[in-house]
Amino acid sequence: MDTAEDWADAQGFDRGFVDCGEVELHYVAAGEPEKPMVLLLHGFPEFWYTWRHQLAPLAEEYLVVAPDLRGYNLSERPEEVSAYELSRLNRDVFELIQAFDHGSAHLVGHDWGGALALSFARHHPAHVDRLVVANTLDPERPSAQLRGKQLLRSWYTAFFQLPWLPETLLSSREFRGFRSFYDDTAVPDAYTDEDIERYRVAWERDGAMTAALNYYRALGRTTFKRAVTMQRVPRIFVPTRILWGERDPALGPGVADAIASGIDDPEIRRYRDATHWLHAEYPGRFTGDVRSFLRGD
Repeated sequence: MDTAEDWADAQGFDRGFVDCGEVELHYVAAGEPEKPMVLLLHGFPEFWYTWRHQLAPLAEEYLVVAPDLRGYNLSERPEEVSAYELSRLNRDVFELIQAFDHGSAHLVGHDWGGALALSFARHHPAHVDRLVVANTLDPERPSAQLRGKQLLRSWYTAFFQLPWLPETLLSSREFRGFRSFYDDTAVPDAYTDEDIERYRVAWERDGAMTAALNYYRALGRTTFKRAVTMQRVPRIFVPTRILWGERDPALGPGVADAIASGIDDPEIRRYRDATHWLHAEYPGRFTGDVRSFLRGD
């Protein structure tokens, strides 16, 4: 079977690595370098390939870069949990933008990629043109989102704080735990068997499972420190569109409103029949919503 990278090469996309100081990040890129930049940030437990439906269409108007976030797939994997704190992830985003000779970029993020995009836009607004996030959490405002039933929906974030046990359960029976995210929740036919096999190759890389879970562990530690010190975070003033799959089993519809409450004049577009994986389930609509917003329509 061809790997995701074989697929990218067959599409004529560029691939390479960016030295971000602490880590080297693998990326796939499409489009002309002089055009405005769009940075596509994937979530858990995915990698750049999650944007397979968006790369070519967006490259008609933009330089589109889809990296493997640190720890994922072909990017480097620091071992310590602290290496996955938001401040260090934000530095990766900054270095990616600079590496392509752009001072700023449009950010599009899903799940953990959306969380990172929100954090970067909050703390580095001069480097963000427009922001699109989909089915995510604002990692710096958990108390505004994790209330009532949502606390029960987010039980897995506490489970992921445990050492070694989450890795063991999720990887058992040929990654049945990870496969269930798609087999049991996604709209039928959103992910082919070939897609899932390409994901499996990325999941099997040495240390990749622990690195992905360390995002949650690092956030758990930071959230505790923030709660103890009662730190406040600034609002986001970057133009923002929130795209939301209403049938997400992990993140309820109210989370979109909670995220929006921390943003100046955001827009929410809801996908009634989509789950957590709306960018793969309804790729034409999703790409159109991204494109229209980046244009300013």
